[in-house]
Amino acid sequence: MKVLKTDIEGLFVIEPKVFGDDRGFFLESWNEKKFNDAVGKEIKFVQDNHSKSNKGVLRGLHLQLVNPQAKLVRVVSGSVIDVVVDLRKDSITFGKSFAIEISDTNKKQLFIPKGFAHGFLTLEDNTEFLYKCDEYYDPKSEISILWNDEEISIDWEKYYSGKYLLSEKDKLGMTLVEYRKKLGL
Repeated sequence: MKVLKTDIEGLFVIEPKVFGDDRGFFLESWNEKKFNDAVGKEIKFVQDNHSKSNKGVLRGLHLQLVNPQAKLVRVVSGSVIDVVVDLRKDSITFGKSFAIEISDTNKKQLFIPKGFAHGFLTLEDNTEFLYKCDEYYDPKSEISILWNDEEISIDWEKYYSGKYLLSEKDKLGMTLVEYRKKLGL
């Protein structure tokens, strides 16, 4: 496993070692000891989630205010642009976003620490997205940050110029300004 630091503290791209031949491939998708050694802290995942989406589905940007979740995300079929926004109130990179393509071809994973808003945009039909969480889902504490907030300025069209399919909750997400006010920042 190769762990690549990003320019945001605590956010890592993970490239598993893939053993492939004309029969297919094998990779170790999860090893608690290797993972914890690589990220430098003990993470205990308690919930696995699996979503399947068609091309153009945009999910996010989500985070839990109470019991925030760290996540380890990957794609087993299709491809996504995975996007996170640092919303840790004491972070020097507060409000900064990071985007990466994750696919069944490149097999990359992204470790997202607690305190980040997270979302993804599917680039292919029948994309299957898996993620481990270190806290249980709590719908009462989940909020959505507006996917096209001008201050965050994620250039979604750089990756996909078709129609975006969003939930009503995600269409009505709060802006970064509203988020700051909610937290008294």
